[in-house]
Amino acid sequence: MSTRTSAPTGLHLLRGDDHDLALRADGRDRTFSEVRELVEARREELGPTRRLVMIEGGNALEPVVTYLAALEGGHPVLFVDGDADRSAEHRAALVERFDPDVVAGASPGLAAAGSWRLTERRAGTRHRFHPDLALLASTSGSTGSPKLVRLSHENVLSNAVAIGDYLNLGTSERAITTLPLHYCYGLSVVNSHLVAGAGVVLDGHSVADEAFWHEFERSGATSFAGVPYTFELLEASGFAERDLSTLRYVTQAGGRLDPERIRRFARLGRERGFDVVVMYGQTEATARMAYLPPQLAEQSAEAIGIPIPGGRFTIDAPAGETVGELVYEGPNVMMGYAEDPADFVEGRTVESLRTGDLARRRDDGLYEIVGRSNRFAKIFGLRIDLDRVERLLAGEGCEVRAVSSDERLRLFVLAERIVETVRRRAAELTGLPARVIDVHAIAEFPRTSSGKPDTAALLAHAALLDRRATARGTAGAAVTTAGGSAGASGTTHEADAAADVTPEGIRALYAELLGRPDAGLDDSFAGLGGDSLSYVEVAVGLEELLGEVPRDWPAMSVRELASRAPARDAPTPRRMPRLETPAVLRAIAIVLIVGTHANLFGVQGGAHLLLAVAGYNLARFQLADVSERRRVTGILKSAAQVVVPAALWIGGVALVTGAYQPTTALLVNSFLGAPQWSEQWQFWFLEAIVWSMLALAAVFAVPLVDRAERRHPFAFALGVLGIALVARVVLAGGMQADATERYTPAIIAWCVALGWLVARSASLVQRLLVSALVLTAVPGFFGDPARELVVVAGILVLLWLPTLPVLRQLVPVVGTLAAASMFVYLTHWQVYPHLEHELPWLATLLSLAVGVVVWKLYTLVQARVARGAARLRRRPAAARPR
Repeated sequence: MSTRTSAPTGLHLLRGDDHDLALRADGRDRTFSEVRELVEARREELGPTRRLVMIEGGNALEPVVTYLAALEGGHPVLFVDGDADRSAEHRAALVERFDPDVVAGASPGLAAAGSWRLTERRAGTRHRFHPDLALLASTSGSTGSPKLVRLSHENVLSNAVAIGDYLNLGTSERAITTLPLHYCYGLSVVNSHLVAGAGVVLDGHSVADEAFWHEFERSGATSFAGVPYTFELLEASGFAERDLSTLRYVTQAGGRLDPERIRRFARLGRERGFDVVVMYGQTEATARMAYLPPQLAEQSAEAIGIPIPGGRFTIDAPAGETVGELVYEGPNVMMGYAEDPADFVEGRTVESLRTGDLARRRDDGLYEIVGRSNRFAKIFGLRIDLDRVERLLAGEGCEVRAVSSDERLRLFVLAERIVETVRRRAAELTGLPARVIDVHAIAEFPRTSSGKPDTAALLAHAALLDRRATARGTAGAAVTTAGGSAGASGTTHEADAAADVTPEGIRALYAELLGRPDAGLDDSFAGLGGDSLSYVEVAVGLEELLGEVPRDWPAMSVRELASRAPARDAPTPRRMPRLETPAVLRAIAIVLIVGTHANLFGVQGGAHLLLAVAGYNLARFQLADVSERRRVTGILKSAAQVVVPAALWIGGVALVTGAYQPTTALLVNSFLGAPQWSEQWQFWFLEAIVWSMLALAAVFAVPLVDRAERRHPFAFALGVLGIALVARVVLAGGMQADATERYTPAIIAWCVALGWLVARSASLVQRLLVSALVLTAVPGFFGDPARELVVVAGILVLLWLPTLPVLRQLVPVVGTLAAASMFVYLTHWQVYPHLEHELPWLATLLSLAVGVVVWKLYTLVQARVARGAARLRRRPAAARPR
């Protein structure tokens, strides 16, 4: 067997005429002749020695040119996900295990940021390659040990030619990309079209984006490919109403698509003049193994069709059975797997491909998949077909995802109201006792980067729920999340928690508490859309896992947080729990506000302290190190989380009692309301927060401002505080504000800005400077030293103490009050006046309790509305109410 390192005759995929379109990218058409010149130049850069080339698989010109050049030069290619944030963990594992010689990309993780380049990790190569090795394709996604499929030049070429044959591709075809190049289905679109002399339009937008369809029309695209999720997006985004005069066909693969959905698209295609071609394949077969002739799509939507040209199927079934494992043979069957670089030199180790799918050959000659061999579970002595469970429940209107672990059936749904219904029906359909069936409601079903259901994420989520249930059931001493319970002794559980802290455990915590099963190890709380209303539960959960958490934890990735966990053998002495200072201050401030209003005591200043805490959290969450667009949308989302419940509550009270004017319900009283203090001013605090956030959203929509804040965060916040203090002096006519002036957004914006500056204070010098500013800015504003002392003390504690000790028994109380503080403020005006003179202590307690209850109810309704909206987006456009 030869193991030469000099480049053998490579694989040439550019087979079109010189003047025909080959690639369109960035709005520019490039002919086959032009692309050949680019490929030849890139081939010279790669050099004559065969080397392993890792390529970032974005739908852009440079990755495709590099791929074609590597194939022509005989260099084996390994594609990785072009999304660095999403794929960092998997990419690092591939680099560590397979040690590429050249890395081609544009992200900081692969190359110099902002430009495409080849990064040579060594001058030559340290690998030996089989002469036929052309491509290494990943099959494990983002989970499990990396394992690559070894594909030969013949594999790639034969599959590309076969696809072109049954799609009848010609030089007039133009396929627009919808799938990433690192996904074998997406790459097969490029291969099959270039080999047939057809063109490819490289576009990175989703089919749900209007920009995609604008490029489709401008380029004159004739086809696109999709996985099942793509077709969900198409129906949800009004595909049926689009007039696409150049569309000739749509292909589907990457997982089973609901037969009724296939029929809907086939009928639509019949009416509009395009075909729907359902295909079946696996990476181990380069891409495609079967296709359903488009004229059969409506009547045989359940089938995968017939083998592609040059391939054949057999059914490995027990004697007398018609259903068995589907086995494929053809020139596109892989050479074998590579589990480490030593396997690169191996020749063919596989002659036929056992697909793992259970199938039957129908009387009409078509093949049909009836299940997956590894989607069967043995539970309670019964063999359960998980795919069939999903189909049966879907037939009853319950969309579920089914997995199995620890001899239990785990079902995930999108609405809490159907949990018990699904459990009961699943028991009836499977014959399992209900006690071994777990049903959990989640915000959305997780998917892999290629749009397939992410079973691994669901299993991880189920494991987290098991761990938390066990902790609650067996460790009564555990410090739990807000609203949970705490016992008297926590030494054992703290030791166990510290020992069990892993990146996956923290990822699962985010998945549960933020409703984001798609959370990854390189995601942060801020990056996942966490905000001041959700951080309390997450912070307390992290305290439980890690002990004291760093001040900047919202911006830290899951992986970074896990590295802060105490060592497994570190002593874990019994200690008083510590909670994040902002959470403790929120709880204290709301008690001060309510207790003062109810005449239980007279300690003012809590609301202005809450404004500073709000500014602090705004800087940590909404102004975290995320993209400019996500900053603005995050700020607007947080503003909506205040405006919506406030408008509903105030408007409802106004309708019942007539107490409030429309300007109050719309949070514009400080601009349009009466200048004298009245009940219309009761919600000044919410107005101040909302208008501060709206102003910031407008400011940060300007890219220049966003970049300036990122480069100089402390100086920027200092400048904002200076502007706010000047506005206070000018508008109030001095340092002291009188009457309603101290409650208007423009005059008290300095409180929010001061909290923002506290969050940006990283060094000792900066904190000393901010301390001086606090002692300068606050005194004199109210003309009430006691009130000013409350604000000063609270802000200084926020500045210098990232966490505060809290009695174990008070942890859930503090967490709950902090999380519900806005709702307590919103509702207490209707509670305490009835008891403030006779029983002020009861008025205070009831005000707090009512706010917590309203908060719980609102979050429950909000979650259900979100799930309903998600389900509506997934419904076919034709089925939506108009």
